[in-house]
Amino acid sequence: MTRRLGSGKLVIATHNAGKLKEIGALLQPYGLDCISAGALGLPEPAETGTTFVENALIKARAAAEASGLPALADDSGLSVAALGGRPGVYTADWAERQWFEGEPGRDWFMAMGKVEGMLAAMGLETPRDCFFSCTLAIAWPDGEYAIYEGRAEGTLTWPPRGTMGFGYDPVFVPRGMERTFAELDPAEKHRISHRADAFARLVAEQFGS
Repeated sequence: MTRRLGSGKLVIATHNAGKLKEIGALLQPYGLDCISAGALGLPEPAETGTTFVENALIKARAAAEASGLPALADDSGLSVAALGGRPGVYTADWAERQWFEGEPGRDWFMAMGKVEGMLAAMGLETPRDCFFSCTLAIAWPDGEYAIYEGRAEGTLTWPPRGTMGFGYDPVFVPRGMERTFAELDPAEKHRISHRADAFARLVAEQFGS
C-alpha cells in the first residue's frame, strides 16, 4: 500500500513562485501547509536525470533530506512531435540565458522563439502537435517515495498570447480550445493542465477513501 501524506507541513521543492502558487492552490483543500524550498533557503540540486521521473525524484529527495519534512517536486516539460519530442526533459534548459551582471536566469520568450524557429525552418506544413507532461514525486525523509504522472495534449501557436501562466504557456493551445494556457483564468487552467492530471492521480491515491 502506498504511504500517505498526513496533515502538516509539506515542502514544495521549487524556487519558482508561479509553480508554488499553482501547486499550493491544488493542495489547499487537503489541509497541507505548503512551504517552498526557496523560502526555507534550501539549495537547488543539479537536475542530472535524463527523464522527468529521475529529475522529480532528485528534487524531492534533496528537499526532504535537507528539511526533515515530506517534500513534493514536479518535473514538467513540453514535447513537440515534429522535433522528436524535444525539448522534453530539457525544456527549462532551452530557456537558460548567459550570465548577466553576475546573475543567471531564464528567458522564456527566447525558449519559445527557439521552438518556433525550428518549426518554421521545417516548413509551413509542419505539424505543430505537442504535449505538456508533468511528473510529481513525493519523498519522505526516510527514503520512501511515490510517483504520479499527467499529460495535456495540444498544439503550438505563434506569436505568444496571454499574460497568465508561466514558461511555454503563451504558445500552448490545449486540445479542443482556442485560447492558450496563458489566456486562461488560473482556475480554468488548473482543471485541464498536465499538472492537474498528475494531481488528480496523486489525490486519488493519497486522499481517496
